[in-house]
Amino acid sequence: MSFSQIIALLSGVALFLYGMTLMGDGMKKVAGNRLSLVLYRLSDTPLKGLVLGTAVTAVIQSSAATSVMVVGFVNSGMMKPRQAVSVILGAILGTSITGWITSLSYLQGGSGLQQVLSTATLSGIVAFTGILLRMTAKKNRQKKVGDILMGFAVLMFGMSMMSGAVRDLGEQPWFTSFLTSLSHPLPGIAVGAVFTGILQSASAAVGILQALSVTGAMTFETALPLLMGVAIGASFPVLLSALGANTSGKRTAMVYLVSTASSVMVCSAVFYIANACVRFSLMTAVMDPFALALVNMILRLVMVLLLIPFTDVLEAVVNVLVKDRDKSTERLVLHLEERFINHPALAIEQSRLSINAMAKSTYEALALSFDLIDQFDEKKFEKVEQLESDVDKYEDSLGSYFVKLTGRELTREQNEAVSEYLHTLTDFERISDHAMDIAESAVEIRDKNVSFSAEGKHELTVIRAAVLEIVRMTTEAFINQDLALAHRVEPLEERIDLLCDEMKMHHVERLQKGMCTIAQGFVFNDLLTYFERVGDHCSNVAVAMIELNDDSFDTHRYLNQLKKAHTPEFQQCLEEYIKEFEL
Repeated sequence: MSFSQIIALLSGVALFLYGMTLMGDGMKKVAGNRLSLVLYRLSDTPLKGLVLGTAVTAVIQSSAATSVMVVGFVNSGMMKPRQAVSVILGAILGTSITGWITSLSYLQGGSGLQQVLSTATLSGIVAFTGILLRMTAKKNRQKKVGDILMGFAVLMFGMSMMSGAVRDLGEQPWFTSFLTSLSHPLPGIAVGAVFTGILQSASAAVGILQALSVTGAMTFETALPLLMGVAIGASFPVLLSALGANTSGKRTAMVYLVSTASSVMVCSAVFYIANACVRFSLMTAVMDPFALALVNMILRLVMVLLLIPFTDVLEAVVNVLVKDRDKSTERLVLHLEERFINHPALAIEQSRLSINAMAKSTYEALALSFDLIDQFDEKKFEKVEQLESDVDKYEDSLGSYFVKLTGRELTREQNEAVSEYLHTLTDFERISDHAMDIAESAVEIRDKNVSFSAEGKHELTVIRAAVLEIVRMTTEAFINQDLALAHRVEPLEERIDLLCDEMKMHHVERLQKGMCTIAQGFVFNDLLTYFERVGDHCSNVAVAMIELNDDSFDTHRYLNQLKKAHTPEFQQCLEEYIKEFEL
């Protein structure tokens, strides 16, 4: 090869990789986030996982990207390792679609439809449409479609440059000799794996092999082991992504390597033994880009079909290979996965699950603190402390995570979700703080041997039931995004306010009659203050849900209008709660 041909080859490789990146990123932004969210939510059976893994990989043009997302799912606790196996198998198959896309750049001009679909014509039309959308479109989604088209055009041009630069290699003895040496399975598989590991992309490796096939010197005998090696090499970026993952995440990444390596071993053993017995005529068949795409797809389909019945075995093997080194038991349900920052839909879904767990911990802490008022228990007090600490960790982690997420490009719906979660975080955290305050009041009741009158005990029982109900209702409304239930929170909050006012007056009357002491009064009033504030924070959560659903966020305006209007629905709910929680 001349110096100019080498430069042309390198330029073609650079343009090809850039075009693939541009096209893949555009596809992720247009549909990838939604598909990845579907992948998480619907991959509950092996068949669904296989189909969805194939579909998502076909769209985002990278089996490694799909597998890295799955590693993130497992690492964060959003997906079980068993679910991940079938999704990764789908990713192995889905990446073969890219070979057919890159084959389009080898369509030659002729007449009629063939001329319309030729590389030059197709690249020109796609490039012109892409730049037109990029420059004139007003909607961001249309601009991203323009990026996809531009990426496709650059990819095709890069393929044309590569094929043009290497076309004369078929006449070079050293090149044909090198390809002949790769016809042996082991060297061919090793070169394919290392080559793909360096490129960090199976699709890119197959594309470059397609460019080399135009020399006419590549046969099926040479191409097959290289494609097998490409399949194994695609596991390298997945393994690298799992370096900071927990044990489950590392095991999930290992599934890709074990799956490809084991299936390649079985396929190669069966094929080459059969070829030794009956020499296949196709071994000498000359490969072109379309034939390579077909062989790559068939190979991956056979690998996946071979592995589907043994998903349990794959899981058992990676469990043995990656020992469980997580000695400490993690109390928090989820870890916020940094891998999802580039996938806002996944990041928001993970955040939602984290806040759900945070809300449940808050409710549990409050319920335990109420138990301590009646009968103090040191273990329950320590549990409240631990839950309150966990909720604080959730708030700190989620707050930092949302700061990173807001720096990304988000849709209107995603911005609304982040706004709701940011407003909700503080309220749940403050409720847990009040649970701790109530628990500390219980310590004071024990240490000072405070006892309430029969009327005081009854009143505390009633208001505790109301407060526990409003927290339960708020938690359930938020987790299920139940707006009808959220509308019932404010009437109950008003009933709690009325109860607190009424109880304060009753307590003053008991003090005047000598039925209560000043010491009892301090604790009693502290508890009422905490109860009232818990209700206020529940109101904030519910109002945030309602207002953001109406595309606005003005809690004071909403509450003022609600309390002034006292709609029939509000009044009916309030009357129900007055009857239910009566002193």
